[in-house]
Amino acid sequence: MAPVALTAPAAERNKDPILGVLRRILHESGLVLEIASGTGQHVIHFARALPKLTWQPSDPDREMRASIAAWIEQTALRNVRPPLALDVREDEWPVEHADAVLCINMVHISPWGATLGLMRGAGRLLRPGGVLALYGPYKRSGGHTAPSNEVFDQQLRGANPEWGVRDLEAAEDAARLQGLTLEEVAEMPANNLTIVFRQGAAEAAA
Repeated sequence: MAPVALTAPAAERNKDPILGVLRRILHESGLVLEIASGTGQHVIHFARALPKLTWQPSDPDREMRASIAAWIEQTALRNVRPPLALDVREDEWPVEHADAVLCINMVHISPWGATLGLMRGAGRLLRPGGVLALYGPYKRSGGHTAPSNEVFDQQLRGANPEWGVRDLEAAEDAARLQGLTLEEVAEMPANNLTIVFRQGAAEAAA
């Protein structure tokens, strides 16, 4: 049976708001590594809208990689590379460098160690001025930004004690240790945030 291009309703809802942020923060050309690409809807949508960028999707799940490959075949986009098997917790990734790293809706549905691995990997891969962009729900100053996020956090922790809505400040601290400086926090629909870090921003400003 041929691979099926899967569809997630949440990805359909948030792909355009996320694209609006990406248009502002990404360079016109270069390589964008997407972590935990899921079904592939996001990378296809972004690649179609930003054709001068080269997009490298990845996911540790074989079924998701098959869906991504099906989307690539279905759309025949030439600026999207075949999906890679990539686990952020590994010390070596199958990519040597990137101009941007994008991660959507992974941080809250994975152990905190995955976020730390993501930060380490982005710190290694990104060139000076490169961007790490994260999308999802976050707490700010230790509190939830909406009652619905608190309920969601409880549901996540009930499903897996290692999951949960993370503190924005904890993510910022983890990023800073890898040379990544918080540049922007963009409010998004459904009480989500897009958090933008930049490699070497503090040194450049000094």
